[in-house]
Amino acid sequence: MRQGGLAAHHLACLHLGQKNIPRERRRARNRSDRLLAFVDAIHEAALAGLKEHDRLVMAKSQMERRLRERRVSSKLSDLIELVLSRPLVSTGMVQKGLKVTKQGALNLVGELGLREMTGRGRFRAWGIA
Repeated sequence: MRQGGLAAHHLACLHLGQKNIPRERRRARNRSDRLLAFVDAIHEAALAGLKEHDRLVMAKSQMERRLRERRVSSKLSDLIELVLSRPLVSTGMVQKGLKVTKQGALNLVGELGLREMTGRGRFRAWGIA
């Protein structure tokens, strides 16, 4: 699949669902028990995906509240879209994506109130908590 240019993004989701199913059910001798365990894993993965979707929608609405009294030309809305499209964003990513300076990127991140995820002073990255 990788050589053909197809990515297997669904495998990570299935693994997430499989982690919640006991090993005995996943490795059962009976084929129908294994099939039921797999279907339950798909259900668990779907529930996890819905929870993540709800979390991102809520985060987007909270971040959009900060746009209320901003100018139309503000790059803060572009930063919101960038943050929602990636799990982590760094200063360099914000610089390239929004075409701002390093200090401008830091100011925008500070205004948006993103959580610093790396715990470092340099080479920091931010994400949605």
